[in-house]
Amino acid sequence: MTDTPEILTLDIEGWEGPLDLLLALARNQKVDLKQISILALVDQYLRFIEEADAALELAADYLVMAAWLAYLKSALLLPRDPEVEPSPEELALRLQLRLERLSAMREAGARLVARDRIGRDVFPRGAPEGLRTQRKALWQAEIYDLISAYGVITARTRPVMHIVAHRPVMTLEAALARVSRLVGTQIDWSVIETFLPPNASGLFRKSALASSFLAALELAKQGKVELRQQSPFAPLYIRAIQAGAA
Repeated sequence: MTDTPEILTLDIEGWEGPLDLLLALARNQKVDLKQISILALVDQYLRFIEEADAALELAADYLVMAAWLAYLKSALLLPRDPEVEPSPEELALRLQLRLERLSAMREAGARLVARDRIGRDVFPRGAPEGLRTQRKALWQAEIYDLISAYGVITARTRPVMHIVAHRPVMTLEAALARVSRLVGTQIDWSVIETFLPPNASGLFRKSALASSFLAALELAKQGKVELRQQSPFAPLYIRAIQAGAA
């Protein structure tokens, strides 16, 4: 056995060289496996594991190879059963292909691990620019959607015509003239509803009451009447100021 720790080289009767090469030649029937001692192969394999301190996966590969060699030799020594499928040669070929695939996977894994790592071998830019995003709208609409959108736009831009409904109201000027005329005929305090037009009802009564209230405030400001209210929301009373009063 050589001093190379990763290659199991055999030195037995009938063969001297690497174990994987022996397996390939044995599959092609270029080596007489009858002359190879399986016991010597096992002894050298155990010595290789002990002295070289090989990795677990490498030792497992060589163990599988040695087991297949023992299987091929047993197939040569024992009578062959024609019903056994597949044949030992085909099984050995499958083993070789799997070992080659496993080796390729290990090499690919080693290359991935050996790649440059960011932050250790390569470093990003201090001020990254980022990525530019380009968006393109893809509109999907049916005829109903188009008509509805057109209706919304035309309704928004159509001129608006505002029509004021006619409502029965009393203007401030009319209320001021009426309260000024009637307040002189009242001697004592009179509630403000007294100065409303007769038979006023509904919206017109509300308008007349509001206008009469504003008219009473204006007359009180001019010093022609005085107002009195006992409490909030209580009836409002109006009385004319006498000419001789101080």
